[in-house]
Amino acid sequence: MPMFTTSDGHMMHYKDWGQGPVVTFSHGWPLSSDAWNGQMQFLAEQGYRCIAHDRRGHGKSAQTGTGNDMDSYADDLEQLFAALDLQDITMVGHSTGGGEVARYIGRHGTGRVEKAVLLGAVPPVMVQSEANPEGLPLSVFDGLRHDILKNRSQFYKDFAIPFFSANRPDANVSQSLLDEFWLISMQAGLKNAYECIKAFSETDFTDDLKKFDVPTLIVHGEDDQIVPIADSAHKSAKLVQGAQSLFYPGLPHGLTATHADRFNADLLAFLRS
Repeated sequence: MPMFTTSDGHMMHYKDWGQGPVVTFSHGWPLSSDAWNGQMQFLAEQGYRCIAHDRRGHGKSAQTGTGNDMDSYADDLEQLFAALDLQDITMVGHSTGGGEVARYIGRHGTGRVEKAVLLGAVPPVMVQSEANPEGLPLSVFDGLRHDILKNRSQFYKDFAIPFFSANRPDANVSQSLLDEFWLISMQAGLKNAYECIKAFSETDFTDDLKKFDVPTLIVHGEDDQIVPIADSAHKSAKLVQGAQSLFYPGLPHGLTATHADRFNADLLAFLRS
Protein backbone atom coordinates (compact mmCIF):
# COMPACT_ATOMS: atom_id res chain seq x y z
CA MET A 1 0.00 0.00 0.00
CA PRO A 2 1.62 3.32 -1.06
CA MET A 3 2.14 5.49 2.04
CA PHE A 4 4.11 8.55 3.04
CA THR A 5 4.85 9.99 6.46
CA THR A 6 3.93 13.56 7.32
CA SER A 7 6.26 15.92 9.18
CA ASP A 8 4.26 15.29 12.37
CA GLY A 9 4.74 11.54 12.03
CA HIS A 10 1.47 10.26 10.55
CA MET A 11 1.10 7.68 7.79
CA MET A 12 -0.92 8.86 4.79
CA HIS A 13 -2.24 6.69 1.98
CA TYR A 14 -2.22 7.58 -1.71
CA LYS A 15 -2.91 5.93 -5.07
CA ASP A 16 -0.62 6.38 -8.06
CA TRP A 17 -1.99 5.09 -11.39
CA GLY A 18 -0.63 5.45 -14.91
CA GLN A 19 2.24 7.23 -16.60
CA GLY A 20 2.45 10.67 -18.20
CA PRO A 21 1.57 14.23 -17.19
CA VAL A 22 0.58 14.40 -13.53
CA VAL A 23 -2.98 14.99 -12.35
CA THR A 24 -3.63 15.04 -8.60
CA PHE A 25 -7.03 14.68 -6.97
CA SER A 26 -8.21 16.06 -3.62
CA HIS A 27 -11.46 14.48 -2.42
CA GLY A 28 -14.55 15.88 -0.76
CA TRP A 29 -15.81 15.39 2.78
CA PRO A 30 -16.10 12.80 4.28
CA LEU A 31 -14.82 10.62 1.44
CA SER A 32 -11.43 9.34 0.30
CA SER A 33 -9.37 8.85 -2.82
CA ASP A 34 -11.81 6.09 -3.82
CA ALA A 35 -14.28 8.80 -4.79
CA TRP A 36 -12.01 9.56 -7.76
CA ASN A 37 -11.79 6.03 -9.15
CA GLY A 38 -13.83 6.83 -12.25
CA GLN A 39 -11.69 9.84 -13.15
CA MET A 40 -8.37 8.15 -12.36
CA GLN A 41 -9.15 5.03 -14.38
CA PHE A 42 -10.30 7.13 -17.35
CA LEU A 43 -7.32 9.49 -17.37
CA ALA A 44 -4.76 6.73 -16.78
CA GLU A 45 -6.07 5.11 -19.95
CA GLN A 46 -5.61 8.45 -21.74
CA GLY A 47 -1.92 8.66 -20.85
CA TYR A 48 -1.92 10.56 -17.55
CA ARG A 49 -0.35 9.78 -14.19
CA CYS A 50 -3.15 10.07 -11.64
CA ILE A 51 -2.41 10.52 -7.94
CA ALA A 52 -5.00 10.79 -5.18
CA HIS A 53 -4.40 10.77 -1.46
CA ASP A 54 -6.62 10.06 1.52
CA ARG A 55 -6.73 13.25 3.58
CA ARG A 56 -5.54 12.78 7.15
CA GLY A 57 -8.26 11.04 9.12
CA HIS A 58 -10.01 9.76 6.00
CA GLY A 59 -9.91 6.49 4.09
CA LYS A 60 -6.77 4.50 4.83
CA SER A 61 -4.79 7.40 6.29
CA ALA A 62 -4.05 7.78 9.98
CA GLN A 63 -6.89 9.07 12.13
CA THR A 64 -4.92 11.94 13.60
CA GLY A 65 -5.77 13.78 16.78
CA THR A 66 -4.37 17.04 15.42
CA GLY A 67 -3.98 18.89 12.15
CA ASN A 68 -7.59 18.63 11.02
CA ASP A 69 -7.50 22.06 9.40
CA MET A 70 -6.87 23.52 5.96
CA ASP A 71 -3.30 24.63 6.61
CA SER A 72 -2.34 21.11 7.64
CA TYR A 73 -4.19 19.56 4.71
CA ALA A 74 -2.28 21.82 2.31
CA ASP A 75 1.04 21.10 3.99
CA ASP A 76 0.38 17.35 3.83
CA LEU A 77 -0.19 17.73 0.11
CA GLU A 78 3.07 19.59 -0.37
CA GLN A 79 4.91 16.85 1.50
CA LEU A 80 3.38 14.24 -0.81
CA PHE A 81 4.38 16.22 -3.88
CA ALA A 82 7.91 16.58 -2.54
CA ALA A 83 8.16 12.89 -1.66
CA LEU A 84 7.16 11.93 -5.21
CA ASP A 85 9.08 14.85 -6.78
CA LEU A 86 6.01 15.95 -8.75
CA GLN A 87 6.20 18.82 -11.23
CA ASP A 88 3.86 20.41 -13.78
CA ILE A 89 0.82 19.17 -11.87
CA THR A 90 -2.81 19.72 -12.72
CA MET A 91 -4.49 19.89 -9.31
CA VAL A 92 -8.15 18.83 -9.18
CA GLY A 93 -10.16 19.40 -6.03
CA HIS A 94 -13.79 18.57 -5.26
CA SER A 95 -15.76 20.28 -2.50
CA THR A 96 -13.48 20.32 0.58
CA GLY A 97 -10.72 19.20 -1.77
CA GLY A 98 -11.24 22.39 -3.74
CA GLY A 99 -10.51 24.31 -0.57
CA GLU A 100 -7.43 22.16 -0.09
CA VAL A 101 -6.21 23.08 -3.59
CA ALA A 102 -6.86 26.77 -2.95
CA ARG A 103 -5.04 26.75 0.39
CA TYR A 104 -2.16 24.78 -1.16
CA ILE A 105 -1.65 27.49 -3.78
CA GLY A 106 -2.09 30.19 -1.15
CA ARG A 107 0.59 28.67 1.09
CA HIS A 108 2.95 26.98 -1.35
CA GLY A 109 2.49 28.83 -4.63
CA THR A 110 2.38 27.34 -8.11
CA GLY A 111 5.99 26.31 -8.58
CA ARG A 112 4.88 22.70 -9.00
CA VAL A 113 1.48 23.51 -10.51
CA GLU A 114 0.57 23.90 -14.18
CA LYS A 115 -3.24 24.04 -13.97
CA ALA A 116 -6.03 23.84 -11.40
CA VAL A 117 -9.61 22.60 -11.37
CA LEU A 118 -12.09 23.54 -8.66
CA LEU A 119 -15.16 21.29 -8.80
CA GLY A 120 -18.16 21.91 -6.57
CA ALA A 121 -15.60 23.61 -4.37
CA VAL A 122 -16.19 25.33 -1.03
CA PRO A 123 -14.22 28.58 -1.69
CA PRO A 124 -14.36 31.46 -1.16
CA VAL A 125 -16.11 30.77 2.20
CA MET A 126 -19.26 28.87 3.07
CA VAL A 127 -20.42 30.19 6.42
CA GLN A 128 -22.60 33.27 6.73
CA SER A 129 -21.13 36.41 8.28
CA GLU A 130 -21.39 40.17 7.99
CA ALA A 131 -18.77 39.99 5.22
CA ASN A 132 -20.56 37.04 3.58
CA PRO A 133 -24.31 37.54 4.13
CA GLU A 134 -25.18 35.11 1.31
CA GLY A 135 -23.47 32.21 3.10
CA LEU A 136 -25.08 29.36 5.00
CA PRO A 137 -25.91 30.03 8.66
CA LEU A 138 -23.56 28.58 11.26
CA SER A 139 -26.53 26.58 12.54
CA VAL A 140 -26.37 24.43 9.38
CA PHE A 141 -22.87 23.29 10.23
CA ASP A 142 -23.68 22.93 13.92
CA GLY A 143 -26.43 20.59 12.77
CA LEU A 144 -23.92 18.49 10.85
CA ARG A 145 -21.74 18.21 13.94
CA HIS A 146 -24.71 17.26 16.10
CA ASP A 147 -25.90 14.57 13.70
CA ILE A 148 -22.46 13.02 13.27
CA LEU A 149 -22.04 12.67 17.02
CA LYS A 150 -25.55 11.32 17.46
CA ASN A 151 -25.46 8.67 14.72
CA ARG A 152 -22.86 9.11 12.02
CA SER A 153 -23.92 5.96 10.15
CA GLN A 154 -27.47 7.21 9.69
CA PHE A 155 -26.22 10.71 8.96
CA TYR A 156 -24.08 9.49 6.05
CA LYS A 157 -27.01 7.51 4.64
CA ASP A 158 -29.16 10.62 4.78
CA PHE A 159 -26.43 12.94 3.49
CA ALA A 160 -25.88 10.82 0.37
CA ILE A 161 -29.37 11.68 -0.91
CA PRO A 162 -28.87 15.47 -1.44
CA PHE A 163 -25.20 14.86 -2.31
CA PHE A 164 -26.35 13.14 -5.51
CA SER A 165 -29.70 14.99 -5.76
CA ALA A 166 -31.47 11.66 -5.39
CA ASN A 167 -34.37 13.60 -3.86
CA ARG A 168 -35.30 15.18 -7.20
CA PRO A 169 -38.38 13.86 -9.05
CA ASP A 170 -36.42 12.93 -12.18
CA ALA A 171 -33.39 11.51 -10.35
CA ASN A 172 -31.86 8.26 -11.52
CA VAL A 173 -29.48 7.44 -8.68
CA SER A 174 -28.87 3.79 -7.88
CA GLN A 175 -29.01 2.39 -4.39
CA SER A 176 -25.54 0.96 -4.96
CA LEU A 177 -24.12 4.48 -5.39
CA LEU A 178 -25.76 5.62 -2.17
CA ASP A 179 -24.38 2.53 -0.43
CA GLU A 180 -20.89 3.21 -1.78
CA PHE A 181 -21.01 6.77 -0.41
CA TRP A 182 -21.96 5.41 3.02
CA LEU A 183 -19.20 2.78 2.93
CA ILE A 184 -16.46 5.25 2.03
CA SER A 185 -17.71 7.83 4.52
CA MET A 186 -17.70 5.34 7.38
CA GLN A 187 -13.94 4.92 6.92
CA ALA A 188 -13.37 8.50 8.08
CA GLY A 189 -12.49 8.93 11.73
CA LEU A 190 -15.20 10.52 13.84
CA LYS A 191 -12.92 13.20 15.25
CA ASN A 192 -11.46 13.94 11.84
CA ALA A 193 -14.82 14.23 10.09
CA TYR A 194 -16.19 16.34 12.96
CA GLU A 195 -13.29 18.80 12.96
CA CYS A 196 -13.17 18.97 9.16
CA ILE A 197 -16.61 20.60 9.19
CA LYS A 198 -15.10 23.74 10.68
CA ALA A 199 -12.23 23.57 8.20
CA PHE A 200 -14.41 23.43 5.10
CA SER A 201 -17.14 25.78 6.29
CA GLU A 202 -15.32 28.57 8.13
CA THR A 203 -12.00 28.87 6.29
CA ASP A 204 -11.85 31.99 4.12
CA PHE A 205 -10.05 31.25 0.85
CA THR A 206 -10.47 34.70 -0.70
CA ASP A 207 -6.79 35.63 -0.50
CA ASP A 208 -5.76 32.16 -1.68
CA LEU A 209 -7.87 32.49 -4.84
CA LYS A 210 -6.27 35.83 -5.61
CA LYS A 211 -2.87 34.09 -5.73
CA PHE A 212 -3.86 31.73 -8.56
CA ASP A 213 -1.64 32.45 -11.57
CA VAL A 214 -2.19 29.28 -13.62
CA PRO A 215 -5.01 28.29 -15.99
CA THR A 216 -7.97 27.41 -13.80
CA LEU A 217 -11.28 25.71 -14.54
CA ILE A 218 -14.17 26.22 -12.13
CA VAL A 219 -16.86 23.54 -12.47
CA HIS A 220 -20.14 23.36 -10.56
CA GLY A 221 -23.52 21.70 -10.79
CA GLU A 222 -26.32 24.22 -10.71
CA ASP A 223 -28.43 21.86 -8.56
CA ASP A 224 -25.68 21.48 -5.98
CA GLN A 225 -27.52 21.09 -2.66
CA ILE A 226 -24.35 20.79 -0.58
CA VAL A 227 -22.26 23.76 -1.79
CA PRO A 228 -24.72 26.25 -3.30
CA ILE A 229 -23.30 27.66 -6.52
CA ALA A 230 -24.22 31.31 -5.95
CA ASP A 231 -21.98 31.71 -2.92
CA SER A 232 -19.13 29.57 -4.18
CA ALA A 233 -18.33 29.06 -7.85
CA HIS A 234 -19.91 32.31 -9.01
CA LYS A 235 -17.75 34.25 -6.56
CA SER A 236 -14.60 32.19 -7.14
CA ALA A 237 -14.85 32.77 -10.88
CA LYS A 238 -14.54 36.50 -10.21
CA LEU A 239 -11.60 36.13 -7.83
CA VAL A 240 -9.39 33.84 -9.94
CA GLN A 241 -7.86 35.91 -12.70
CA GLY A 242 -8.68 34.51 -16.13
CA ALA A 243 -10.62 31.54 -14.78
CA GLN A 244 -12.76 29.46 -17.12
CA SER A 245 -16.12 28.38 -15.75
CA LEU A 246 -18.33 25.44 -16.59
CA PHE A 247 -21.72 25.33 -14.89
CA TYR A 248 -23.91 22.27 -15.49
CA PRO A 249 -27.68 22.91 -15.40
CA GLY A 250 -29.47 20.50 -13.09
CA LEU A 251 -26.40 18.55 -11.99
CA PRO A 252 -25.70 17.66 -8.35
CA HIS A 253 -22.76 17.98 -6.01
CA GLY A 254 -21.69 14.40 -6.68
CA LEU A 255 -21.62 14.79 -10.44
CA THR A 256 -18.30 12.94 -10.79
CA ALA A 257 -20.34 9.79 -10.16
CA THR A 258 -23.78 10.63 -11.56
CA HIS A 259 -22.43 12.21 -14.75
CA ALA A 260 -18.92 10.80 -14.92
CA ASP A 261 -18.73 10.55 -18.71
CA ARG A 262 -19.65 14.19 -19.17
CA PHE A 263 -17.25 15.50 -16.55
CA ASN A 264 -14.42 13.20 -17.64
CA ALA A 265 -14.67 14.46 -21.21
CA ASP A 266 -14.63 18.08 -20.08
CA LEU A 267 -11.69 17.46 -17.73
CA LEU A 268 -9.73 15.77 -20.50
CA ALA A 269 -10.42 18.69 -22.83
CA PHE A 270 -9.08 21.11 -20.22
CA LEU A 271 -5.98 18.99 -19.67
CA ARG A 272 -5.29 18.97 -23.40
CA SER A 273 -5.93 22.69 -23.86
